[in-house]
Amino acid sequence: MKTIKFFGLLVLAVSLSTAAFAGTQKVDASKSTVKWLGKKVTGEHFGSIAVKEGSLEVANGKVSGGKVVIDMQSLVVEDIKDAGMNGKLVGHLKSDDFFGVATFPTAELVVTKVESNGSNHTFSGNLTIKGITNPATFTATSAKDGKSTVYKGKLTIDRSKYNVRYGSKSFFDNLGDKTIYDEFTLDFSLVVAE
Repeated sequence: MKTIKFFGLLVLAVSLSTAAFAGTQKVDASKSTVKWLGKKVTGEHFGSIAVKEGSLEVANGKVSGGKVVIDMQSLVVEDIKDAGMNGKLVGHLKSDDFFGVATFPTAELVVTKVESNGSNHTFSGNLTIKGITNPATFTATSAKDGKSTVYKGKLTIDRSKYNVRYGSKSFFDNLGDKTIYDEFTLDFSLVVAE
């Protein structure tokens, strides 16, 4: 009888420890931030965009995959203070010339592989923008913040691979100083509840 109780307690302990080291951890969209930066020959623009939802998959106490959805309709320009000019650029970025948010209201990153060395991580997966999916790899660091883990990193994206053509030398010749560079960056801070 004591043997049966012991094994019962052992199974319960293993189940609880496995639950602590495996499962899904939700991204806290309200505390997470994404900052974008785009450059052109004559300068740059920057702003923010909101995380709609996301989660990370954990196996054996380590992140193994996940998914983050970005709300493209939330795009904000922060460097232009004039309301009229700001609204004009936001409208242009949301138009079909750039991200076509009326047709493609979200973008998403699906993480399929994670290599970790302490608090340093290399994420690999697939990024979908405007309905087009390409492989993506980027690095991030993690740090505990109370009962959450915060992942910080930068993702560099080549917009020409997602049919974002406006002002791109990849699609148009003789743009001169009207050229907008293909690469833009997303600096992110993802807060993940444990």
